[in-house]
Amino acid sequence: MGLRRNPYILFAVLAPLSFVPRFFHGSLEEWAFWLVLWYLLVPLLISLALGFKPQDLGLRLPDDNWRVFLYLLGLAAVVSFAGLTVPSMVAYYPNFAYSSWLDFLEKELVIGVVMLTHEAFFRGFLLFPFASRKKWAGILAQDVPYTLVHIGKPLVEIPYSFLAGIVFGWLDLRGKSFFQSFLLHWLGSAFFDVLCAFVKAGII
Repeated sequence: MGLRRNPYILFAVLAPLSFVPRFFHGSLEEWAFWLVLWYLLVPLLISLALGFKPQDLGLRLPDDNWRVFLYLLGLAAVVSFAGLTVPSMVAYYPNFAYSSWLDFLEKELVIGVVMLTHEAFFRGFLLFPFASRKKWAGILAQDVPYTLVHIGKPLVEIPYSFLAGIVFGWLDLRGKSFFQSFLLHWLGSAFFDVLCAFVKAGII
């Protein structure tokens, strides 16, 4: 097995990039910029240089798998309400400052970019080539760095992110695209942000 189109070489090269964005600080918009660079553009260039095609990386529209997606979206809503019982989660989210509800919406759109880069990197570049050889080994391999990058957030997020990473990986492999995990991740996150904002505003 040579270097070209070798999923294990690609994983070994890309996995350390998981932790590069942690060295950059700044506003939410600046953070999103660095994630676009290190989680999307650099991995894409490396993957193409090693001979992988976009469809090898989950860069395509998903197959018809929307019933499962909607079920998981409903489950995410239930988990979000359960998350309101964890004080550290409510205190931490939303993890950006906002001056109005319009500003809140604009920040959530930026969070959407953040979520897109995460799903592209972990469930796209790290998952699909590896899982094309060994499905569950690929799911677990991408889930390890994905879980580690959650260190520093509320403690409950570490086991939750590990389980979510497995579900996201399984979902994306079914649909042959990381697009559904992106939507699930973003919409679930935005819904929880809204709930926490409502709690802090005394609305609920």
